[in-house]
Amino acid sequence: MKWNKYTLTTTTEAEDLISSMMMDAGIEGIEIEDKIPLSEKDKSQMFVDILPEGPADDGVAKISFYLEPDQDNVEMLAAVQRGLDEIRSWGVDVGAATIEASQTEDKDWINNWKQYFHQFYVDDILIKPSWEELKDEDKDKLLIQINPGTAFGTGMHETTQLCIRQIRKYLKDGDRILDVGTGSGILSIAALKLGAGYALGTDLDPCAVTAVKENMEVNGLKEDQYDVILGNIIDDPKVQSEAGEEAYDIVTANILAEVLLPLTPVVIHQLKKGGIYITSGIIDDKETVVVEAVKAAGLEVLEVTHQGEWVSVTARKN
Repeated sequence: MKWNKYTLTTTTEAEDLISSMMMDAGIEGIEIEDKIPLSEKDKSQMFVDILPEGPADDGVAKISFYLEPDQDNVEMLAAVQRGLDEIRSWGVDVGAATIEASQTEDKDWINNWKQYFHQFYVDDILIKPSWEELKDEDKDKLLIQINPGTAFGTGMHETTQLCIRQIRKYLKDGDRILDVGTGSGILSIAALKLGAGYALGTDLDPCAVTAVKENMEVNGLKEDQYDVILGNIIDDPKVQSEAGEEAYDIVTANILAEVLLPLTPVVIHQLKKGGIYITSGIIDDKETVVVEAVKAAGLEVLEVTHQGEWVSVTARKN
């Protein structure tokens, strides 16, 4: 299905007011592109493995919205223009306030990213997208199939590979693993494929629940081998209780250093005595602060490994 896409160029000062105005006008979903840097609070709530540095804020924002071709687009655009005029009358700088029209299709949003994800190896482990055929020469490899969707990682990033190698090194048959910020579930799947008995993932994104279930199924893993809890284990007692105290042999957290700092002193309570804590998502200039946080939580640092500019810290709860 084709959609009409409209992109409004405005200012970061006006983007919140314009977004609210558009929703009041009946536009159900919008996309905002700007260069406003994330606050420390924003970073502390992001359970992701990488957060690249963006360009400097130039004060410009682009707000896109989509309308079906059979909608009364003329009237909707007129309503948006009236809203812009009203916001401008309040003395707010709305910038150029130009609207550019284009067309797109559902499939463009859903499938275009797939062209960038192809099979790759982490040592002798083959990770491939679920839609690619398995080659004959790879049939003896330990296989992980992933359909990450548009919201989660594929495992290609150095931080995920660092975690997989550490899981493989420290995992014992039958171990229970807790994967904080599970995303596509790739670390849980790797652990189960390598012999773990049970994996629990936590995530803030409701899409993770579906993504993990689908990826577990495509890897032939059974529902009694894993579970996913939606919520923030850092500050949600319900999530902490559901996860269980001293219940895991390994805890993994492939997320930002800014999240690892408040997470570490909390999640050690989920870790068994003698259990292993594997972290990554750490850019090299944050290595020291994460190592110190791990030590401050009472853990023994076993090793610090590197790949590119990324760092993994592995520790033990004695």
